[in-house]
Amino acid sequence: MPQTTTFHRRHAALLLGALVGAMACGAPLGAHAQDKFPSKPITLIVPQAAGGANDAIARVLAQRLSEQMGQSVVVDNRPGAGGTLATAGLARAKHDGYILLVTADSAHVIGPALYKNAGFDAVKDFEPVAPIATAGYVLVAHPSFPAKNVAELIALAKASPGKYSIASAGNGTLNHLIGEMLQKAADIQLQHIPYKGSAAAATDVVGGQVPLSVQSLPSAIAFIKAGKLKVLGVVNEKRVAALPDAPTIGETLKGFGQAPWYAMFAPAGTPAPVVAQLQAEVAKALDHKDVVDKLAAVGCEPFKGTPAQLGTLVRDDLVRWQRVVKETGATVD
Repeated sequence: MPQTTTFHRRHAALLLGALVGAMACGAPLGAHAQDKFPSKPITLIVPQAAGGANDAIARVLAQRLSEQMGQSVVVDNRPGAGGTLATAGLARAKHDGYILLVTADSAHVIGPALYKNAGFDAVKDFEPVAPIATAGYVLVAHPSFPAKNVAELIALAKASPGKYSIASAGNGTLNHLIGEMLQKAADIQLQHIPYKGSAAAATDVVGGQVPLSVQSLPSAIAFIKAGKLKVLGVVNEKRVAALPDAPTIGETLKGFGQAPWYAMFAPAGTPAPVVAQLQAEVAKALDHKDVVDKLAAVGCEPFKGTPAQLGTLVRDDLVRWQRVVKETGATVD
């Protein structure tokens, strides 16, 4: 009898030790410990072509996140329909944190205003993770174009309505909308030429096939510094550090100015702890000097914030861009 009691006591002690150990490790009873996130590569879906601002920002971030998280973080470009096609696809992706969207405001909050059926709900279909950056945007021209600034362009366009063409990254893109806003603000008429991406549009302006384009600085800054494009005006509300001598369009057209933003989203239903971890990793990356320097080199700045702040920005901008689309009469013909 004493031997049996001793055995039971030892067995109970072993079970108690196992229970305490499991609790210390955070393992639930009756289940295996959950895999630590991330336990496999992460894919950042970029709904624009390579060579644009969003692509450049995503690649800078991906490299840093790979180093921080100890897992490969890769960029997958999926352009089409102003970014709405890939955005709609991501909304239906597995919500485990391994497939994420790094997108521009144009695809996320302008697309729904332009397309009758964008294929997604910018609020209900996504978990906001974190803002990432803002980018400089510029109105550029071929060096031979007769206007040297926005005022001279307006004079030329008023003298010959519809004569001059303006290239964009495609129907429904931010480049397109900014061009429409410029025409509305200046009361001029330009011919819109949509391309499949910013890089293709910039290349044709450099080649002289189209005289004008609205471009992100990541797409255009190399051409600008090489003298292959000239800046007529900066789209942003303030002058950008990468081109301190270039005046803003708002210095000629009072009240004109945009601050394009880029951010990370996850499919709706992604676990809150995963979203919180991703936001913390993005914030940490944006504090790293190498990331700050690489963004600055292409005319971008870190834009830090919480998921809640990003969600508020999305809701506010959906309303604002619906108004802009209505006022400008912009279409995706």
